[in-house]
Amino acid sequence: MRSILIIPIFSCFFAASNAKIFSKCELARKLKDQGMDSFYGYSLASWVCVAQYESNFNTRAFNGKNGNGSSDYGIFQLNNKWWCKDNKYPSANACKIMCSKFQDDNINDDILCAKRVVKDSNGMSAWVAWENHCKNKDLSRYLAGCRP
Repeated sequence: MRSILIIPIFSCFFAASNAKIFSKCELARKLKDQGMDSFYGYSLASWVCVAQYESNFNTRAFNGKNGNGSSDYGIFQLNNKWWCKDNKYPSANACKIMCSKFQDDNINDDILCAKRVVKDSNGMSAWVAWENHCKNKDLSRYLAGCRP
């Protein structure tokens, strides 16, 4: 009887720790609903492109291997040197948030911080993925097959 009760309890922990991996269309709808289409002049496809190359649409994405010792968190790989705080690296914390909040399934705070990032003078060039994979490219495939 004890093992029957333990299995459902553990399965709840595992379910809670699973990453949300968006499809491109699901993410595009979410971003559009949050006002990202044409935000600061960047198309919805631009945002989807960046998310694909930064995290492969995975809300739990983490990169702790930046050359300067900093780390990147979440679907937009927001950096702990500039945008969030993780108590492991000195941070400007411009988005006034703990980095761990970018690794849950609710991406509303990720979106708010991405809006803050793009308002900076670098715009989307703050993301290496934008520079290497999205900027000045045909991005139509990032919305192809998606419902408006």
